[in-house]
Amino acid sequence: MQRVYTFLIIAGFAVFLVIPLVSFHLLSPNTIRDVVADPARASLLEKELRSIMGKEVSSITLQRQLGNAFAIANEAIVNRYSLTGQQVDQLVNLMLANRLNQATVDSLLAGPDNEFRKTAFSNYANWLYGRAYTRDEAAREALLTISGNINNYEVIPKLGFDRYKKKSLQYSFAKASLTGPAVTHPWMLMFFSFGLVIVGAIGFSLQLLKEPPGIKNNDTFRHPATSRKWLGIIIGTFLILFYIVLYFYPELMTSWVALVDPISFWLKGSEAGHFFLYGFLYTISVVVMGVRMIIKYRHNRYQIVRTLSVMFFQTTLAFILPEILVRLNQPYFDFKNIWPLDYDFFFDFELNKLIASGQMGVFMLVWGIALALIGVPVFTYFYGKRWYCSWVCGCGGLAETLGDPFRHLSDKSLRAWKIEQGSIYTVMVFAVVMTMGVLYTYFTGSATVVGFNTYTVREVYGAFIGAVFAGVVGTGFYPFMGNRVWCRFGCPLAAYMGIIQRFKSRFRITTNGGQCISCGNCSTYCEMGIDVRAYAQKGENIIRASCVGCGICAAVCPRGVLKLENGPARDRFNPNGFIK
Repeated sequence: MQRVYTFLIIAGFAVFLVIPLVSFHLLSPNTIRDVVADPARASLLEKELRSIMGKEVSSITLQRQLGNAFAIANEAIVNRYSLTGQQVDQLVNLMLANRLNQATVDSLLAGPDNEFRKTAFSNYANWLYGRAYTRDEAAREALLTISGNINNYEVIPKLGFDRYKKKSLQYSFAKASLTGPAVTHPWMLMFFSFGLVIVGAIGFSLQLLKEPPGIKNNDTFRHPATSRKWLGIIIGTFLILFYIVLYFYPELMTSWVALVDPISFWLKGSEAGHFFLYGFLYTISVVVMGVRMIIKYRHNRYQIVRTLSVMFFQTTLAFILPEILVRLNQPYFDFKNIWPLDYDFFFDFELNKLIASGQMGVFMLVWGIALALIGVPVFTYFYGKRWYCSWVCGCGGLAETLGDPFRHLSDKSLRAWKIEQGSIYTVMVFAVVMTMGVLYTYFTGSATVVGFNTYTVREVYGAFIGAVFAGVVGTGFYPFMGNRVWCRFGCPLAAYMGIIQRFKSRFRITTNGGQCISCGNCSTYCEMGIDVRAYAQKGENIIRASCVGCGICAAVCPRGVLKLENGPARDRFNPNGFIK
């Protein structure tokens, strides 16, 4: 039967990978006008996209043509609204004569055709008024700099296609023009891709029931998927490429998105986006691999209940409920996502959205603040990080289910521990400083704090921490570095809770050194890179800041040496002044 299940999984993945290759895009004038609301800009694009109009083209061809069309359209718009050569010469003469002021600018740029130029120039060049210039080159250089700033920050963003509009339109064009089996037969393709993989994975998991309960290390370090060999490299490469496309090139995955359109319409009443597809795949992975987790650890009640918990929270609070809220015209909101892991919670657009949504939005705002500032310290004091990292968190849920086969690959060396400490607390400080900056901008309107642009800082954090670190590396590196790469090295919420757990928490893992036989199962299975055996041999409590309380070390111990406890905080440890 294992061969049958293997065939089903391979067949499902093959269908999934082939879907983009048999899907095409068919542009029409109506499609362009529907996607681009402004008639003038739509007309410019229509003119440049005429060569592929009415033809079925691949995603790559469509995006290449769109890129060319955006560039040519922007050039035409800049030529239409930027300062003309004659106007530049006239303004230079005014500067040399020390006659550049608002009145002369209004006179020079009079008329409806120059209204945009006049307003933009007044905003960007008023610091030149009254300044004396004696050299033509200096005056012209200052003026051309201002003209370039107007083009880059006024003309293209407001009248043309800046990088944000282009990114959004690239996806919208790809989705609106999609044609092929993913559009005409989504349910069928969903079954022959997702369905076959699900059936194969559950079938594999059920095979574990033929073996007696308990942990067995058969082939753990030799299997090609879990020993950094060819199959693990293939799995890791696929995950890395998937996350790169998801975050940076979603326009290339619209054929996959179309598969879940029916589910999206059923849940929220509108078509799916690429993050809806991601949420769907994420949830299916947690549920299906959660079944495997329950069967594998069926001898341990703690693991069964904990796995059911992460399956519940991911399915209901993280996936279904936010989509239903959207259907009810309420803000999309994941009630279990907590700042600073939810790093954009305090961004201006999020705050404005919640405040504008009335009582429900205000409740969500208060809930998020209270959970971060009150809930996290209180729950972590009583239960350690495990209440969130191993029972609620979606990142932890995926790591514990989909990532469980790779948990033994975490580096247990002292060097890795030092890198972990430096990395995770650096990200936490970055998140806190960024949040302080965006809140300063929100309340004062000033985008610059001590020389740094807060919008740039949050873009850098979102791209490198939120996307690359948490997504591409955090999940894509499961087969190379274990299943808790993000949780261990990057999660700012884990760092926040880790400090509390280390110094002011009732949680600990107690050890009975006299019973330890030094088999090493505990250290092998620790996903957070803790050398549990070293603590057990000494009979020391494990109170590391990084411990997520998953309890696997206790589940795999053949002698019952380890026990998860919530006891009195006194005599828990002797602080040495360093977070460990």
